[in-house]
Amino acid sequence: MEYDREGPRLPTARGPVSEAVGAHLLGSGPLPSPAAVAAAPVYGDDLQLALYQCYELHYRGFAGVSPDLEWDPGLLGVRAGLERRFLSALRAGTPVHDSVADAVGALLVEPVHGEGVSHFLQGEGELWQLREYAAQRSLYHLKEADPHAWVLPRLWGRSKAAMAAVEFDEYGGGRADRVHARLFADLMADLDLDTTYGAHLDAASAECLATVNMMSLFGLHRSLRGALVGHFAAVEITSSPGSRRLAEAMRRTGAGPAAEHFYDEHVEADAVHEQIVRHEVIDGLLEQEPHLAADVVFGVDATGHLEERFGARLLAEWRAGRSSLRTPLPAMRGARGEISHIS
Repeated sequence: MEYDREGPRLPTARGPVSEAVGAHLLGSGPLPSPAAVAAAPVYGDDLQLALYQCYELHYRGFAGVSPDLEWDPGLLGVRAGLERRFLSALRAGTPVHDSVADAVGALLVEPVHGEGVSHFLQGEGELWQLREYAAQRSLYHLKEADPHAWVLPRLWGRSKAAMAAVEFDEYGGGRADRVHARLFADLMADLDLDTTYGAHLDAASAECLATVNMMSLFGLHRSLRGALVGHFAAVEITSSPGSRRLAEAMRRTGAGPAAEHFYDEHVEADAVHEQIVRHEVIDGLLEQEPHLAADVVFGVDATGHLEERFGARLLAEWRAGRSSLRTPLPAMRGARGEISHIS
């Protein structure tokens, strides 16, 4: 059997379900039982990590794990059980707007007194908090745009062409040095973080894992193509103002030129992408498949729901003077290494 020699190492288990999935990937144990999957809290570390492990096989896999396990029937069965619980919880817990126009319109309104993570980091965030934010976000940004690429074969016409145009920009417009995942790795280097793909998986919170798992869930299921488009719209529409705040936070704390550039790039690019997604991707999809309108709304609002959960976790820990990570980051080297003490 062939094994991947490269790729991230398997993460440390966070409970019986993720432990069993990890053992199965290494060929050293049975898969978790349906009862174990049913007993794991939906938004808890164990279930979210197990689902992340299953999804990662469709991206770069794990070192020492056979790539053939991507389509292992038993593992796919476990993944389906995890997905059913996750999707059911999302549908039950997400307050949804009445229409696509209402959902998108809400995204276009910037609150006068914002209280989210980007507002906090812009106004009072410290360098250690920016490092923690980047470490957790790296789970997505080091594969930026990849979860969304799954939807391309499920679209056609205007929506497909427009989605492909936005993805082309995300992948650097044909230039390897401008691929957004590469730009984020440069940001991490400025912050003296390990830029290895998957390096911060053990440190990331369950709330962070859920935001990435949702992208994979929507992207890998054709039946959820409308939700993926809604999710993508939510990301692109809110990215430009949020990126402007994060760029200012990077400048204020002296994070470094690459750290600033990543968010400056998104301020400009995503202002254009917002228009394309609204008027071509969404409108093009609903012109052809109007019955997907409710799914688009769900994708928009589920994205906001999980981002609020993640933001609340970050801000609660930081305002209490604690790290938001499960495992600590190494201290920064050099003069900027003198960061605030965190417990």
